[in-house]
Amino acid sequence: MIRHFLPVFALLLGSSFLLFAGGINGLILPVRGSAEGFSAFSLGLLGTGWAVGYMAGCVQTPRLVANVGHVRAFGAMAAIAAVSMLGSAIMVTPWTWIILRGVCGFCFAGAAMIVESWLSDQAAPDQRGRIFGVYTMVNLGAVTAGQMTLTLGDTSGFLFFAVGAIFYCLALVPTALSSSSNPAPLVAAKLDLRTLWRNSPVAVFAVFWVGVSNSAFGALAPVYAERTGLVLAAVAFFTSLPILAGALAQIPVGILSDRMDRRKVLVGIALAALIADILFITIAPQGRIPNFILAAILGGSIFAMYPVIVAHANDHATPGTSIQISGGLLLLYGGGGIIGPLVAGWAMYAFADRALFIVTAGAHVLVIVYTLWRISRRVAVDEADKTAFQVAPGGRGSTPQTAALGASEAEVQAEAETAAAN
Repeated sequence: MIRHFLPVFALLLGSSFLLFAGGINGLILPVRGSAEGFSAFSLGLLGTGWAVGYMAGCVQTPRLVANVGHVRAFGAMAAIAAVSMLGSAIMVTPWTWIILRGVCGFCFAGAAMIVESWLSDQAAPDQRGRIFGVYTMVNLGAVTAGQMTLTLGDTSGFLFFAVGAIFYCLALVPTALSSSSNPAPLVAAKLDLRTLWRNSPVAVFAVFWVGVSNSAFGALAPVYAERTGLVLAAVAFFTSLPILAGALAQIPVGILSDRMDRRKVLVGIALAALIADILFITIAPQGRIPNFILAAILGGSIFAMYPVIVAHANDHATPGTSIQISGGLLLLYGGGGIIGPLVAGWAMYAFADRALFIVTAGAHVLVIVYTLWRISRRVAVDEADKTAFQVAPGGRGSTPQTAALGASEAEVQAEAETAAAN
């Protein structure tokens, strides 16, 4: 088994460096910004800036790679991401950070797509699923490690900005060591709302509102935790625990969704998320343990929704379109990601820190109500026609290329034939 991973080890290592830097970057900004007195609204705009840049990176990177090649494009992405992080340490103002966060989101998405393209090219056909699983777990561990690194030093200085920039540069390792000189072209994502809606209205509606809730929580959870009175180590754990819980929850959720109507599973986990939202609002938990428990319940719910939605959409997709369907849903998720931190940041600024969970609760209520209505209007897919549920990173950690990496060789071939026919 080990020999199958030797050709992709350097790529997995480079991806872990990229995600490690992303974990540091994603947490140091809200923590440091809160200490600098930035408002919740401006800290929410950091999440909006990231989402705008990330979506633009997903759309524009295939064209950039086609013009200059994988190696040059990846080098530019990693270098600019490092520069943007160092720039954030030098220019400590909200609007500068928002712009630089958008630049970093663009570069991060592009670099991740290129690494995933290399992995797709290196993976043997019978090992794609296993390599995708390892890739997902490596990235999850790297993000968590990056976030927890902040507990080891003083966040008020230059240190963690420099460490993050160093690891962005170290992510250049996969392009330097990869034996593939000409990987396959990147998947080009496009947002065809009419096709997506015809394929699955539930997926279109739900993925947007899940993007709103997940991005709002992902961007502002550190701010909420710090203002609740948690120390830095607890803030980092409060931020990392939901991601870990979401990854673990995907295993039982996936098994369940393969055996029953995925829409009912989506309603069930949205209800669990709503209960956590309401408890955050009503009891205003104090101290580490109550906050950690509710964060784990919320994270286990919200970060398991996205793969259920994608699996449901792919159940209805015509052969040869599943990768494009997944890419389109990712862009919709990103659209929600632009709005979520913006609205939640304003709500926390105008009312109270707990208003974050009013925003997420509203999104979950909409998902539940609309999905229940659609269940009454359309019969479930037959068991025999279902695609297999696939454990996947949250939408914020996915790119259109992720769907291609996780697809089977038959699905990739069918997608290529469909594209050629069109």
